[in-house]
Amino acid sequence: MQINQVSVVVPVRNEEGNVASLIGEIDTALKHITHEIIYVDDGSTDNTYSQLKSLQSQFKQLKIVRHAQSCGQSTAVRTGVKAAQYAWVATLDGDGQNDPADILKLMVAITDGIDLAGGNRRASRRDTWIKRISSVIANTVRSKMLNDDTPDTGCGLKLFKREAFLDLPYFDHMHRFLPALIKRRGGKIVSVPVAHRNREHGKSNYGTIDRLLVGIVDLFGVAWLQRRAKVPQLIEDKVV
Repeated sequence: MQINQVSVVVPVRNEEGNVASLIGEIDTALKHITHEIIYVDDGSTDNTYSQLKSLQSQFKQLKIVRHAQSCGQSTAVRTGVKAAQYAWVATLDGDGQNDPADILKLMVAITDGIDLAGGNRRASRRDTWIKRISSVIANTVRSKMLNDDTPDTGCGLKLFKREAFLDLPYFDHMHRFLPALIKRRGGKIVSVPVAHRNREHGKSNYGTIDRLLVGIVDLFGVAWLQRRAKVPQLIEDKVV
């Protein structure tokens, strides 16, 4: 299966030091593919928005959507997906730790029947030891509870069908459970090893403890959704 068009959605909040270099990398990585770059400014209080506006003259395919106040990463991703014009959407974090060149790896991994390809950073994680350990524990628990076939669901680098994403139940923090939600819908997923880089500018908007506590509540919520899912098998009438 060949993907010739892709919308790249990047949610950001207070990432003024990272937008220019990352947009350039995305554009270079996808220079042979029809693409658009959608930045969703999730209520930034620094110069992120002005930086983005200044880059639009250089990158014609750059679109900007702006939230009046911060609504969180899941809502920002959904805003970007709704604004996308192509059937396939790639997401990546706005801090520069995902390598845009890996979008091409995800595209190659998409075959007939696959609705989502997700990045796996385990072999190349560039975070503090506490984040790495908490991530391994969280992913192990989540994988056993949800059976989502994904070793690193927290990786922001993903490629999925726009139609499938918009058919998912929407809730805050849903971006961490996309593989499980896609599988609940009856779709198939694949995990692809990707690079993970050091953050060069700014600081993370997430804390380890608060993310863990929210994740536990959401985990049980998604498990509840899974238990009540029904995927109908449609019967097509044959013309004789």
